Amino acid sequence: MKKRTRSTALLIILLLAGAIVGSVLGEALKSVVPLLSYGKKLGLDMISLDMGVAGLTFGFYLNLNLAAVLGVSLAALLYQRM
Repeated sequence: MKKRTRSTALLIILLLAGAIVGSVLGEALKSVVPLLSYGKKLGLDMISLDMGVAGLTFGFYLNLNLAAVLGVSLAALLYQRM
């Protein structure tokens, strides 16, 4: 029998999909279940470098809410069961 290997790319895709679906559901259901939309914004504000000829702007943040965390958890469980 062949040993089945799981891809790291599949795990990353499942975790991102879980976070996105969880965030969307949390925002859609925030009037019904306000606890799902509770979250924090983590990240780095915009940093700009202007060199006269060219400019560079960098920024990154994660907007995590409870529904997104639940979505990531469910995606991890799904990956584990595969």
